[in-house]
Amino acid sequence: MASSLMLCCSYILMINLFVGFDLAYAQPKRAFFVFGDSVADNGNNNFLTTTARADAPPYGIDFPTHEPTGRFSNGLNIPDLTSERLGLEPSLPYLSPLLVGEKLLVGANFASAGVGILNDTGFQFLQIIHIGKQLDLFNQYQQKLSAQIGAEGAKQLVNKAIVLIMLGGNDFVNNYYLVPFSARSRQFSLPNYVTYLISEYKKILQRLYDLGARRVLVTGTGPMGCAPAELALKSRNGDCDAELMRAASLYNPQLVQMITQLNREIGDDVFIAVNAHKMHMDFITNPKAFGFVTAKDACCGQGRFNGIGLCTPISKLCPNRNLYAFWDAFHPSEKASRIIVQQMFIGSNLYMNPMNLSTVLAMDSMV
Repeated sequence: MASSLMLCCSYILMINLFVGFDLAYAQPKRAFFVFGDSVADNGNNNFLTTTARADAPPYGIDFPTHEPTGRFSNGLNIPDLTSERLGLEPSLPYLSPLLVGEKLLVGANFASAGVGILNDTGFQFLQIIHIGKQLDLFNQYQQKLSAQIGAEGAKQLVNKAIVLIMLGGNDFVNNYYLVPFSARSRQFSLPNYVTYLISEYKKILQRLYDLGARRVLVTGTGPMGCAPAELALKSRNGDCDAELMRAASLYNPQLVQMITQLNREIGDDVFIAVNAHKMHMDFITNPKAFGFVTAKDACCGQGRFNGIGLCTPISKLCPNRNLYAFWDAFHPSEKASRIIVQQMFIGSNLYMNPMNLSTVLAMDSMV
């Protein structure tokens, strides 16, 4: 009798172990998906024929491998640091051959340097993954995921995932203001261009929702006129370029309004507006408060404000990247990115609307 009971219990234990394994496999940790431009790209452009790439030193000088990875950073970028705070390993670039099997369960990064909301943004960079194509690849990813864990498991993973999308800056810097009398500036006044961008972005976010995304962080543009590249070209005394700052001041509030309206139409707080402009301006207006010696000069570059041209092996390079808010002519240093991610997780409504990421995680844990 005792031996029969032990046999029965052993059998049940084996069944539970197998069931537990299957459930763990079908319901993995929360995934993380990334879409957008060079601030978010972690290596997709390495696999493309494009001039928008960060695959040579000193990019990656402070990355764990101390080698360039395709990230436009001295080390980790905003998606990496978000993954770190979520307790996840970084999502691999979708084009990476390593993104197979169980790696699919972590999520994927679809971002591509140079892209914008509009398909004509970034044409000068040749082959890049425009946002519509990024969403096509997200759909393709879900088919691969379904083959791995089944259609229902894939649906649950995508629905529960955190999604980050970073777009908009290139539509101004590398489109509307790329050259004097650009095609878009002749087509639209600035206010009308902003309205057009917002209407096109709403279509992108709606499609992201249709593809299953339910928790989406949407960043506004940073203070574009304060980037070292713009200071080098347009500033005499280090003041931020007024026209690009005007563009940001028109665009960012309308983005928040659109997100609020879209959430209202859906009936849930799916989309969260990330006030990247304020996050950057905090350390641009008072760099010493954050431990920076400057928020005007780039760490890596040449010319005025180290803002001319690309960051290359022959560029002037600062010895301590933690003292610089900008790594290169356009992109934040790893330390600045950490400050931004910190605000994404714990920032007030001035930074995160309608809630920060910690609140999202706490709410979802109760469901």
